[in-house]
Amino acid sequence: MARCAIAAIACAVMPFAGAAAETLEAALAHAYSNNPQLNAQRALVRSTDEGVPQALSGYRPKISATASIGEQHLETSTRANRNATPTQQFGSTMPSGYGLTGTQTLFNGFQTANRTRQAEGQVFAARETLRTLEQTVLLNAATAYMSLLRDTAIFDLQKRNVEVLQEQLRQTRDRFNVGEVTRTDVAQSESRLAAGRSQVLSAEANYKTSGAVYRQVIGMQPGKLTPATPVDRFSPHDLNAAVALGGAQHPNVATAQYNVDVAQLQVKVAEGALYPTLSLQGSVQKNYESSLTSAESFSASILGQLSVPLYQGGAEYSSIRQAKETLGQKRLDLDTARDQTRQTIVQSWGQLEAAKGNIEATQAQVQAAEIALNGVREEARVGQRTTLDVLNAQQELVNARVALVTAQRDRVVASYTLLASVGRLSPGIIGLPVAIYDAQVHYHQVRDVWTGVRTPDGR
Repeated sequence: MARCAIAAIACAVMPFAGAAAETLEAALAHAYSNNPQLNAQRALVRSTDEGVPQALSGYRPKISATASIGEQHLETSTRANRNATPTQQFGSTMPSGYGLTGTQTLFNGFQTANRTRQAEGQVFAARETLRTLEQTVLLNAATAYMSLLRDTAIFDLQKRNVEVLQEQLRQTRDRFNVGEVTRTDVAQSESRLAAGRSQVLSAEANYKTSGAVYRQVIGMQPGKLTPATPVDRFSPHDLNAAVALGGAQHPNVATAQYNVDVAQLQVKVAEGALYPTLSLQGSVQKNYESSLTSAESFSASILGQLSVPLYQGGAEYSSIRQAKETLGQKRLDLDTARDQTRQTIVQSWGQLEAAKGNIEATQAQVQAAEIALNGVREEARVGQRTTLDVLNAQQELVNARVALVTAQRDRVVASYTLLASVGRLSPGIIGLPVAIYDAQVHYHQVRDVWTGVRTPDGR
């Protein structure tokens, strides 16, 4: 059987028709820029940014203008005494006017300040959720890339195996014709060839499925995939350091921490409803009245208003209690996030160590299977081995090579999984050739905007 160099998983990769060579880094960069789920999450972060200017509006004045115009009909009836005939008067006027009113809140129990800090906490939490999704998308893209690389290599190995089995069947029939083997040997070769063809069909189905997953995750048709290397250099070198780094930097933990801050500020916002409210209101009004004679009036006022809540039905007290229970829940969620992160890191570390050992074992398995196949073939030529022995040795070698290809795929995917589990699978850390999305740009574009309905991109 023709040997296949499988020191790298891409040794047997077949190119897609008409496609250019492609690296894992390029595929990850394309997924980072074009994945629709990731772009939708970025839009959600931009939407969350708008919560800050909405909260800041509590510091700003509220101004409204009014205008009115209409017709008013008056009819009066008077009597000089109880027995006198009533005197009736009729008339109509056309009152009109316009005015301007402005209100400025001076104190509202620190609710505006707390709402602003709460909105900022929600922005930070949304950014960490975006980081989590970025890691998920990049890990899925790396997994799809390596899975397609593996399935393409296995597909090619199975096709080569069929070619060898066809040659084996031809040789067995020639030997049968000269009386060296029996009909049983021919049947065994035919059976193994049929099984090999079935394995080719299964490998082809897996190959096509992986291609479809690649297209879904990365967003383009795959080209000729090139070998990929692990990213161990970006991960901690021991398990304790990985656990400590994950607990400090993983976006899931950071999101949970920001959610605790948001819930704590919600308690303060709810408590603000028990404080007095002080506001300043100014207004100007111009009125006209047109009848037989015309009259007009102008008024201006500026008033300070203090409102002290005494009892409002108890809803505000319930809101405070509810916010405190939510705060307790978010603190428990933070503990859960830390525990889950630690469990994921330990699991990923174990999988990576197993993948490293599995490669060494499968490489030894391939070498031994190659030596065994050559020996069985030589022994079969002198009649010391049967055709079935040769077929079994051939199948063992194919299985060993498939196992090695799978182990090499698992080795690379495990390194990306560990990097994601500690929160470091990001385009900046692994050096992807792509413009990194900066969520702060939009935030600063809208934070202090007072008016306008267009988004920063012109929509």
